[in-house]
Amino acid sequence: MNDINENRLESLKDEKDLKSKDIAKYLKVNESTYSEWENNKIPIPTRRIVELADFYKINIDYMLKFTDTRKNIKNPTNLDLKIIGNRLKEIRNNLGLSLRTLGEELNCSFSSLGSYERGENLINCEILISLSKYSKYSIDYILNRTNDSKINK
Repeated sequence: MNDINENRLESLKDEKDLKSKDIAKYLKVNESTYSEWENNKIPIPTRRIVELADFYKINIDYMLKFTDTRKNIKNPTNLDLKIIGNRLKEIRNNLGLSLRTLGEELNCSFSSLGSYERGENLINCEILISLSKYSKYSIDYILNRTNDSKINK
């Protein structure tokens, strides 16, 4: 299986002694959808990744197994597309890549990347995860949940 969707949702749920139906109800999604996310069957949409991390009050990098360092993040996330766009542009510039070249690396169109950088759209979860893995920048940083830019291993 492709590890792009790996997560700790099951263990986080168990820590709180919750059932999948409890989390699905909180997120207002079908239990089968939540189960597919938990079992790495389908990607979790970016907004839902944030909602889950906010629910558990933890860093996304830990939740998605990018790090074993668990951080408490108590404040709910404000998905400010302009700030996220600025961070995406900063990362691309730090990598020294054009939109087209980064798009090729991430298997994403440069026009989509441009719309993310301009704050017109929220970055797709699969592109977000690929960018984080490629650049070594924290997903929590990209989504403006923290100011720590690098993933703490």
